[in-house]
Amino acid sequence: MIGALIACPFFLYPQFLMKLLCFALFACAFNLLIGYVGLLSFGHAAYFGMGSYIAAHAVKVWGLTPELSILLGGAVGAVLGLVFGWIAIRRAGIYFAMITLALAQMVYFFCLQAPFTHGEDGIQSVPRGMLFGVIDLRADMTLYWFVAALFLAGFLLVQRVIRSPFGQLLTAIRENEARATSLGYRVDDYKLVAFVLSAGIAGVAGGAKAITVGIATLTDVHWSMSGEVVLMTLLGGLGTLFGPVVGAGIVVSMQTYLAPFGAWVTIIQGVIFVLCVLAFRAGIVGELGRLLRVKL
Repeated sequence: MIGALIACPFFLYPQFLMKLLCFALFACAFNLLIGYVGLLSFGHAAYFGMGSYIAAHAVKVWGLTPELSILLGGAVGAVLGLVFGWIAIRRAGIYFAMITLALAQMVYFFCLQAPFTHGEDGIQSVPRGMLFGVIDLRADMTLYWFVAALFLAGFLLVQRVIRSPFGQLLTAIRENEARATSLGYRVDDYKLVAFVLSAGIAGVAGGAKAITVGIATLTDVHWSMSGEVVLMTLLGGLGTLFGPVVGAGIVVSMQTYLAPFGAWVTIIQGVIFVLCVLAFRAGIVGELGRLLRVKL
């Protein structure tokens, strides 16, 4: 992973790689919830989008440094996740998914009306700023190393959570919630902590995306963004460590390199998604891990 992060900018366009890493971190956050707790959230765009708006506003209007702005975006995502998670985890299955979608739609309409988001225009021309007030991030390669370090930190955090006793308990809840409850674990509390962690990391990914692309718009908080992160995770492989990264790479690559096809990109994405679901039932990384008999 570290070798790929170091080598890739010498072969691929740094701006493309930075966007890919932001969405890969977003997909890793989503996978923590659905892949290891079994909670399907249809509203993760709310945390990603609010992180994007808050970071963009903080660095452009308040003049905060980019690292503080991104952390603030992550903190807002976590607080939002705490409130929404507390409401949603009282239900399971399709009811949980629908509640998260409804709450995310409320966030969308808030962002559409709130003055600081500038409505449909979004927050444009977001400056990259000075890292720690010292390092100028205007150069693409400098910003790339910052985004790569941020992604690696988020990825390692997710890995640490998954492989900790807390992560094992989350997996036990996914496999048999009734048995975990009968053993005396306060299941709802563990699910809420996982929800807040996932929302906070999604907020950090959204903040990094705003600094990288230089804009925060309604697209970040739209329900279709929640659909995209589901697509990324399913393509790569649910419950695998590297699956969301691979899935994000495929989706972002298609959006970038198939852009000349215009509206046909959505249809092409749909066809590829159907073929992958039929050919790789456990996702690309999941099937690869099954063939090699290793956990990826």
